[in-house]
Amino acid sequence: MAPTIHLVRHAQGFHNLSHAAEQLHDPDLTPLGEQQCANLRAAFPHHAKLTKLMASPMRRTVYTCLKAFGNNNLLPITALPEFQEISLQPCDVGTAVPVVSAEFAGKADYSRVEETWIEKGPDSPYEPTLEKLLARAKKGRHTLREFAGNGDEHILVVTHGGYLHFLTDDWQGVDEQHATGWSNCEYRSYQFVDPTGKDEEAALRETGESWRRRQGTSTQLTATEQLELRPLGIEKMGPYLHLINVKN
Repeated sequence: MAPTIHLVRHAQGFHNLSHAAEQLHDPDLTPLGEQQCANLRAAFPHHAKLTKLMASPMRRTVYTCLKAFGNNNLLPITALPEFQEISLQPCDVGTAVPVVSAEFAGKADYSRVEETWIEKGPDSPYEPTLEKLLARAKKGRHTLREFAGNGDEHILVVTHGGYLHFLTDDWQGVDEQHATGWSNCEYRSYQFVDPTGKDEEAALRETGESWRRRQGTSTQLTATEQLELRPLGIEKMGPYLHLINVKN
């Protein structure tokens, strides 16, 4: 059996309420966001299969993971900086490791998060340029493949709407008003295209079950078609997420 990666966009945060609210630093979930987590916990059909919880180190993603999927058998959540959101907005800049590691003590493991993860300037791998975003997404997929191994692992990752398009290289449905095609607390399931683990890109493809749940009998785009769609998706999300030099 091949490993399965369940990807989730975080629940509604206060920064999702308006453009002005994006000036909030690393915001909390709204009451609606907390209800979205409860709804997702009730609706997600694969809880018993999960073997690992992972998340962006940002507060809204860790809280979503805890509220929708956290249980004593799967904690602590592994926080990984390559899964953080992509823009320079205050809402998309994280909190210093000592602060969040104390806030989530025993519930999230920040040992793989470097102190400089909150820096997104020219010297940082987290600067939102196209080259660095593609490299970061590739690193994220390699990390998932490393954790998944060769067995029937079911890994759950909570991350962000913009980053999810780069991680999956799936560019359908990008909404220029929200810079993503993913809804808050939406989940989709993926497997590696190459089960041998030799694919340098560690490419992912949505499972048939996940696709049918979302899109019915319509046909998935091929990898070539997604690649052709990528520049349009980036053009739509670029201004909203303040991406730098994103022309492909």
